[in-house]
Amino acid sequence: MAAEGWFWRLGWGRRCPGRPGLPGPGPGPTASVLLVLLLLLGLVTSDITDGNSEHLKREHSLIKPYQGVGSSSMPLWDFQGSTMLTSQYVRLTPDERSKEGSIWNHQPCFLKDWEMHVHFKVHGAGKKNLHGDGIALWYTRDRLIPGPVFGSKDNFHGLAVFLDTYPNDETTERVFPYISVMVNNGSLSYDHSKDGRWTELAGCTADFRNRDHDTFLAVRYSRGRLTVMTDLEDKNEWKNCIDITGVRLPTGYYFGASAGTGDLSDNHDIISLKLFQLMVEHTPDEENIDWTKIEPSVNFLKSPKDNVDDPTGNFRGGPLTGWRVFLLLLCALLGITVCAVVGAVVFQKRQERNKRFY
Repeated sequence: MAAEGWFWRLGWGRRCPGRPGLPGPGPGPTASVLLVLLLLLGLVTSDITDGNSEHLKREHSLIKPYQGVGSSSMPLWDFQGSTMLTSQYVRLTPDERSKEGSIWNHQPCFLKDWEMHVHFKVHGAGKKNLHGDGIALWYTRDRLIPGPVFGSKDNFHGLAVFLDTYPNDETTERVFPYISVMVNNGSLSYDHSKDGRWTELAGCTADFRNRDHDTFLAVRYSRGRLTVMTDLEDKNEWKNCIDITGVRLPTGYYFGASAGTGDLSDNHDIISLKLFQLMVEHTPDEENIDWTKIEPSVNFLKSPKDNVDDPTGNFRGGPLTGWRVFLLLLCALLGITVCAVVGAVVFQKRQERNKRFY
C-alpha cells in the first residue's frame, strides 16, 4: 500500500499529455531511478500498473467522434430519458427542471480488474446552491431502468459513484459538490434526503462544477481495492479521493452513467468514457472462482457514520464473519469473565461474614 502511495506522489499517476486520460510516465529521471529501486526491493506489487500495461477496451468505451449523432442511439450504447447526443458531448440532462437521462453500454464487462476514466462537465446558470442534482456512474447488474437515484433505479446490484452537487440535508457537515461511492446487493435504498450518508462507504469534496477547463474522474477496481481519483485543477495529474479495500464485485455487469434534476438543474455532460483492462496476475484459486456469481459486498467493519444506523436495517457491507464474529465473541467473553470475577468476590465476602457468627 505504501509503495502505491509513493507511485502516485512521484508523478507516475499523471495523465500522459499525448494520450489524454491515460496514466503514464511523469516527472523525470529522479522519479524513474526511485521507482526502479522500489521494483528491485520488491515493494511494488502486482496490482500496480502503468500506462503501458493498460489496454483500452473499445467495446466498453465512449470516444469522439461519436457515431449516430442526431439519432436516438449509437453503436454499443443505449440512451434513455432526456439524453441527447451531439458532436461534442452526450448531454444526460439539460439545464432544466425535472429531467432524467442515462446512457448504458450494450456489452457486459467480464474483466476482473479495470479502470474507467471519465471526461465530464457539470455546468449551468445556477449560482451558489441554486443548482442540482448531479451525475451517477454505474457498474450494475441491471441497465436502462429509470428511477429516483440520479435518474436510475434504486435497490441496485453493484457499484455506484455519485457526483452530488446539491446538499439535501441542511444539517450536513459535508462541503458540496461531493463524490461518494456505494456498493449494494439489492437490499439497500439510497436516501436522497440524507444525501446517501447511511449508505456511503467513503467520499470526498470535489469542486468540479462550472470549471473553465476539462474535468476528469478515474474509477479503478483491482483485487478488491476500489480507488477513485480526480483531475479537476487542470494540472494533468490525478488526486486521490477514495481508496478502500475489501470490495467484492462480480463480472458480467454493465457500465452506465445517469443524471437527474429536480426543482434545481444543471447541464450534465459526458464527453468520454474510457475503460482500460488492468494487467494483474491472479492466484490459481482466484482464477477458479466463478466471478459472475460473486455477491456485491464490502468486507470491512464500517464506522458509525456509515450504514450502521441505516433505518432499513437490512444491509451489511459483508457477512457477519471474520473480525465481526471475533469482536462479538471477545466482548461476550470479557462480559462473562467480569461477571464471574464479581460473583466470586461477592461470594467470598459473604462466606467470610458468615464465619464470624460461628
